[in-house]
Amino acid sequence: MSKSGIIVGMIGTDIQRSQAPEMHMLEGDALGARYVYRRIDLAELGLGAENLPALLEGAVRLGYNGLVITHPCKQAVMPLLDSISDTAKRLDAVNVVVVNGDKTVGHNTDWYGFAEAFRHEMGDMPKARVVQMGAGGAGSAVAYAAMRLRVGKLVLFDPDTERAARVVDSLAGEFGADHIALGTDVAAELERADGLINASPVGMDGHPGSPVDLTLLRKELWVVDIIYFPEETELLAAARRIGARAMNGRAMSAFQVAEQMRLFSGLAADPLRILASARMLAQRPRA
Repeated sequence: MSKSGIIVGMIGTDIQRSQAPEMHMLEGDALGARYVYRRIDLAELGLGAENLPALLEGAVRLGYNGLVITHPCKQAVMPLLDSISDTAKRLDAVNVVVVNGDKTVGHNTDWYGFAEAFRHEMGDMPKARVVQMGAGGAGSAVAYAAMRLRVGKLVLFDPDTERAARVVDSLAGEFGADHIALGTDVAAELERADGLINASPVGMDGHPGSPVDLTLLRKELWVVDIIYFPEETELLAAARRIGARAMNGRAMSAFQVAEQMRLFSGLAADPLRILASARMLAQRPRA
């Protein structure tokens, strides 16, 4: 850690309600570290993914320790980096950029955050057959995590079927074709699934709605939505109304924060303390 402390930022679209900055800084306080975290909201700034080169250069020049990369930049950032971790290459998505001097290194903590959060909050749920919506940057990582969690069969859907097929082919090669498939009929798959994962941006601020027809939900079908701003998406609210077990992305974010802090600074953050802070933040009124 430098004498001036730790400076990190988040690059993405519609991230004003993200509580990741506060989660990082509160844990920094708990560890006695000077920790500054800035939002770089492309929507607020009128920018797009094409501005990533200039933003990365600015972060390096300004002495940032690193950046968290979120929708829609997790894949667009990859060719701009000096090196990429093996896991991020496998997942074809980067959500963390560590700055080492004038060099940038890409990592992926999405899969780790999802896997640890699921174990912590949903580890007792059946997972013989699971439907996942979304195969983008976060979706590929969540699908990888599902394989690591030993989901019996993951059925993947995405509006970009070619993208989804690439994820299926990649994971089938590593974990076996019996454990993952490209979906064609959401209704039919949900009827026989144990669980549903939303790893698409549908439901986020700026992307309202539900990734599936809400009438397809049932009490026995657990639902995980990796979104946590808003705290309760339309999908999660509908699941809870009918008594289904449901989890948002807050725990995933907390476990990711701990891993990101380690990457940025070497700090040994406590994911359960971060989760407690996150739940406290969720109770605060927002402007």
